[in-house]
Amino acid sequence: MGEDYFFFRHLPQDFARKTCGRKARLGHVTLSLGSPKPRKRKRISLAGQAPRKPRFARAPHPPAAPDELLQSRAEAEAAIAEARKSHERLRQAIEILPQGIVFLDAEGRYVLWNKKYAEIYSKTADLFAEGARLEDTLRVGVARGDYPEAEGHEDEWIAERLQKLYQPGARHEQKLADGRVILIDERLTDDGGVVGLRVDITELKQREASFRLLFDGNPVPMIVCALDDERILGVNDAAIAHYGYSRAEFEKLTIRSLQAFDSAPPWATDRSSEEQAARTWKHVKADGALIDLAIYSRELTYAERPAVLLALMDITERKRAEARLAFMAQHDGLTGLPNRNLLRQQADEMLQHTRRSSEKVALLMLGLDNFKSVNDTLGHTVGDKLLRGVAKRLRSTLREEDALARLNSDEFAIVQSGLTRPEDAVGLAKRLLEAISDPYLLDGHSVVIGASIGIAMAPGDGDDSEKLLKSADMALSRAKQDARGTFAFFEAALDAKAQSRRKIEVELRDAIQNDVLRPYYQPLIDLQSGRITGFEALVRWPHAERGMVSPAEFIPVAEDTGLINPLGGLMLRRACLDAATWPDDVRVAVNLSPLQFRSGNLLSMVTDALKHSGLPPRRLELEITETLLLEKSAQVLATLHALRALGVRISMDDFGTGYSSLSYLRSFPFDKIKIDQSFVRDLGANREAQAIIRSIVSLGKGLGVTITAEGVETEAELSCLRAEGCDEGQGFLFSKARPNAEIISLLAAQRGIDGNTALVA
Repeated sequence: MGEDYFFFRHLPQDFARKTCGRKARLGHVTLSLGSPKPRKRKRISLAGQAPRKPRFARAPHPPAAPDELLQSRAEAEAAIAEARKSHERLRQAIEILPQGIVFLDAEGRYVLWNKKYAEIYSKTADLFAEGARLEDTLRVGVARGDYPEAEGHEDEWIAERLQKLYQPGARHEQKLADGRVILIDERLTDDGGVVGLRVDITELKQREASFRLLFDGNPVPMIVCALDDERILGVNDAAIAHYGYSRAEFEKLTIRSLQAFDSAPPWATDRSSEEQAARTWKHVKADGALIDLAIYSRELTYAERPAVLLALMDITERKRAEARLAFMAQHDGLTGLPNRNLLRQQADEMLQHTRRSSEKVALLMLGLDNFKSVNDTLGHTVGDKLLRGVAKRLRSTLREEDALARLNSDEFAIVQSGLTRPEDAVGLAKRLLEAISDPYLLDGHSVVIGASIGIAMAPGDGDDSEKLLKSADMALSRAKQDARGTFAFFEAALDAKAQSRRKIEVELRDAIQNDVLRPYYQPLIDLQSGRITGFEALVRWPHAERGMVSPAEFIPVAEDTGLINPLGGLMLRRACLDAATWPDDVRVAVNLSPLQFRSGNLLSMVTDALKHSGLPPRRLELEITETLLLEKSAQVLATLHALRALGVRISMDDFGTGYSSLSYLRSFPFDKIKIDQSFVRDLGANREAQAIIRSIVSLGKGLGVTITAEGVETEAELSCLRAEGCDEGQGFLFSKARPNAEIISLLAAQRGIDGNTALVA
């Protein structure tokens, strides 16, 4: 009985329950069946008391049959065998752990430990045995000198150690005679036993000592911050001297207390180490002075807390020198205005911004008239002062966002964005000429100077800064040749374009009035069934002389001249009338311009078109682009919600080509997202495009909206879209845009003889 009894007696109860599952019964069976019968003890009763029943006495039971005894014994032996297997599995499991593990029972006796535990306490490992008391091994170890911290107060040290054992709290460290440091973490089990963890942290303590040596004496200011609450945990002497805070003051601050503008701590970034080092941070010293810093960070454990070490390199003087050099490289030394290089950068930024809108950019090149005579008669000193005076007047005439530069000795350039027509540039040119013409009082001389201006407009006269500068320079030459003191446009492009646009405007207005424009319909195909689900209405202009005029030519003119409203209304009414003759499950999609929302009558226009045609609202889709949502107009959102309340479906067209497409999906519940054809082109051979399509389709499924791919032209593109689960497709692979007469035939072909034949395979 001895081995089995000890095995069950000294295992922690929770472990015994999990590994054995029948502990109480096994204890009884082991005592009764697993060993010879215990010797009988004399029963002694106290005077006046009846004799006490034996400890194992129970209520009378009928004698067990031999078969029942054998069965009970077999069950007990099987349970013991299973418990031993579980015990062995636990032993094998803890043997592979890199930490030392020990199990003690409620009396502090060894139950189980692994090899690493014995290696850590190798000098007393010979004392480890099942049933041996930890207290006894500690006393032997103290007597041998294994625990140098106990020297001189052995009993107190042992008592303190045992108290930590049976009343465990925080982890603690233990130093051994060979210099190693062991981290001890102990926990009580449900039955009062102890599970202990031992980790050799000698190397870590050595690194901490090295860190402290390098940290304290480093000439570079260093700060250690907690990762969780960003509080400053430690600073070196260099940081105290550089910032002007005492150590106690530092430890009351967080890293954000030192940062002048940044809200996030230096380590909260996904930048690479090179990018992080290149970034400049601004900190505030104790006296309020701002300093520029390059910050290097590394995570570590400090005082048992996750922390980060910051090395703070003061680069204030270097940044000032760099700023001076950069300013000199991009500015005119006399007037302080930007030079040609900086102007080109500013102009290109304006052009990049306006490419996504209908706004125009004007570049005005201003040349002073007869400036050379001022230099020749009054000297270069007066000439320099005159140039500074002109620069000051020009700057005061312009808006803050306008760009102004000095190009050469007597020429300046102005770039202004946000213009809607050439007349806006004319008004600016007149104001500039008027501001310059007033006399200047310079060194006792009253100086009057005139100027001429050449104007180039983007994108018509150039789509980049260099082309605009050349165009404006030619326009300036013409202004000086024709009549000084005035302005001239760049005629080679502007006049031709203006005449062409004027002709298109006149003819387009006549075409709208005479109902010449026609909607053509391009089918939308269900990519799974191959059936037509709807058509997109596309405006076509059959011109008597020019044939079909491209929408790219007349739609911008319609938007600039306000003709887009009658044109859009005409197409909406015609599309609804045509769609009303189609099968009930086929929808029609009509594009809307942002300008139609500004008119204020779009809702009534849609309502009238539906009422006049009899088309159910659910069969009408209105397509808008992200440009409309850029305005963030309450009126626009209210109109969209009102249209959707009618039952009309709303689609986002050209998804992915504008600004922050995902943010717009939160501002309005779209019914459909149309993927721009730029993502579909060459889809079969473009993995990046496939990944984008996959993401958009997944997004659509999550939002419960239909995903339509535009511009499908090849079987490979169709195959990829089907594989990615795209709902609909549209493009020349299926059909070009067709007049309504052909659409009726197309739908009839789809119905087929039996009414269920698909048109597209």
